[in-house]
Amino acid sequence: VQLQASGGGLVQAGGSLRLSCTASGLTFSSYAMGWFRQAPGKEREFVASHTWSGLRIYYTDSVKGRFTISRDNAKNTVFLQMSSLKPEDTAVYYCAASRGSGGPDRNDYHYWGQGTQVTVSS
Repeated sequence: VQLQASGGGLVQAGGSLRLSCTASGLTFSSYAMGWFRQAPGKEREFVASHTWSGLRIYYTDSVKGRFTISRDNAKNTVFLQMSSLKPEDTAVYYCAASRGSGGPDRNDYHYWGQGTQVTVSS
């Protein structure tokens, strides 16, 4: 199983980025997909998740109204559209796959991507 994340970069505060994560080696429709992030010196934290059907979509409070998670099941890809970025959004962003419903518990995720760096300058 491979989860390949991309789309990170350097952006000014208030800007936007779209992250992508393409999965291979698994049955994409059987997995909820999530995004987590880890800032230097901090624990990895949940950002958003999306079941295959879209019936369950979760966001952490700090990104609600600014970030949107979506997925293209035909392309085995999950996206994270990030807008109104803040310096505190700076982190390595990881995508992950869950056989369950996703959500904020890291232990519910079975596969992880390698991460993509997002840096927001003030």
